[in-house]
Amino acid sequence: MNPIILMFLATLASLGRVFLTIGLSIVTGWFLGYLAIKNRAFENTYVSLIEVFESVPVISFFPVVLIFFVYRIGGYLGIELAVDFLVFTAVVWNIWIGIYQAFKTIPSDLIEVSENYRLGFLKKMSQLYIPYSWPRIAANLIPSFADAFFYITVSEVFSIGSSTYHVFGIGTLIAEYTAANEYVLALEGLGILAVFVSLFTYLLRKFAAYTVARYGLDTELQVSRRGRLRIRYSTRISNTLAPFTKLSKYMVRISKSKVQIDEEERRRNLPWRYLGIGISVLLIVLIVYGAFSTISSVPESTWSYLISTTPNDLYDILIDYARVAFIAIISLLFAIFLGYYLATHEKIERVLIPIIQTYASFPAPAYFPLFFGASIMIVHQIFGDWTNEFYVIFLGFMSTFYYVFYSYWLGIKNMPYQYWEIMKNYNFSFWQKLRYVILPSTFPYIVAGISSTINSAWGGLAIGEYWPNIYNGYTLQVSHGLMKSIAVATNNGNIPLAAWDSLLFGIIVVIYSISFTRKLMDLARSKYIAEEGIYLA
Repeated sequence: MNPIILMFLATLASLGRVFLTIGLSIVTGWFLGYLAIKNRAFENTYVSLIEVFESVPVISFFPVVLIFFVYRIGGYLGIELAVDFLVFTAVVWNIWIGIYQAFKTIPSDLIEVSENYRLGFLKKMSQLYIPYSWPRIAANLIPSFADAFFYITVSEVFSIGSSTYHVFGIGTLIAEYTAANEYVLALEGLGILAVFVSLFTYLLRKFAAYTVARYGLDTELQVSRRGRLRIRYSTRISNTLAPFTKLSKYMVRISKSKVQIDEEERRRNLPWRYLGIGISVLLIVLIVYGAFSTISSVPESTWSYLISTTPNDLYDILIDYARVAFIAIISLLFAIFLGYYLATHEKIERVLIPIIQTYASFPAPAYFPLFFGASIMIVHQIFGDWTNEFYVIFLGFMSTFYYVFYSYWLGIKNMPYQYWEIMKNYNFSFWQKLRYVILPSTFPYIVAGISSTINSAWGGLAIGEYWPNIYNGYTLQVSHGLMKSIAVATNNGNIPLAAWDSLLFGIIVVIYSISFTRKLMDLARSKYIAEEGIYLA
């Protein structure tokens, strides 16, 4: 078959997997989000699990994928399900939490209208809940698309010991071309992938704008930050959730007491409450059973060996956290200066933001081997023995910098107009603006962005710390790092060690998320909250 046609079909196959997992995340998120707002027990379980799994990088699920899908199901189906599951775990959590937050914030008057008309589950979902959730979903589609492509290009082909598993996709083709030194074909594959990524990033941006215009409720107005304040009247609300919004304003309320309505609503929600409790119990039972069966199936000698590796594992985790901290600091500095510059230069902003969005959606693992081959001689002359460390840090940075950048940039864009007036009137210098106004007012955005940056940096480290035959037989690897330990154990077929390292890593990440990230978010909410704009009805 013609290589170009083969690349085209492989890119379509990879895109199909990406949008299949995104679509599955949306559909399941609608059902689970509705169940969560109707049942407190399930809500607590659901939100807690999302928070935990969202802070655990995708690489931690790899041993589970190998044991269950590859070994127990087996065949091409097992490998295909393994790839799809890894991509699903990369995109699902932010979509689920976005839908849940949308369902929780539906205006009470719209809910009251649906109750007064005694709408059933399907009618409520199709006419109220699903339309109201589209803006939140659309806001998460571009980062979900980027995450999915990042992991799909490296999960479409993987090795366990002497066995290599792969599925048909552009990630597999590029890896095969690079390994065979067919660099022209690899570049052609990257070019075709770039065209599709650029096209779908553009379409997703247009879709996000459409959903806000079509389904946004009381969308904020554009406000000029310099000179005279200009106010434009918004008409979007007339196109938003049309029947419910207008009915909630103009309809004559059905003459039924609040007590009767609440009683009927409780009766209608009773099946959902029982279903939520049942699912919560089932999840807990499955987790306990999985943990018990795994522990009981491992011989005592293996446990002794795994426990003996723990001190080295903890040291490796410490080294990796130092790498992640360095990546986070560099990403933050990059965001602070470039984000401010773009937010204050609208013409350049209109050009660069779409370019950065498109680049962020383009998977770094797909082009990194070619970049490595083109730059290794120059980089080695500069960094010497630190060459591999540079490439690992650089891959981690390119894989995650845009999270804190976008978050900080949006924070500046949403600063109140009065703040800019104050800085202008007091003739603040650039450093005074940063210290006294911009950094404090955008601190909640910075915390959210840094949290996502740290969580996503692990993906770059997991790929870069041990990358056999990255280019022309060269193996990129570092001396210490837990991501390297997991990769080497998997490559050697030592699944128990890979699973043990992943378990330790997951526990430490969860502890870090609870003890550090949440405290920073609480600090941001309590001391650094600013009004995020001027809103007019």
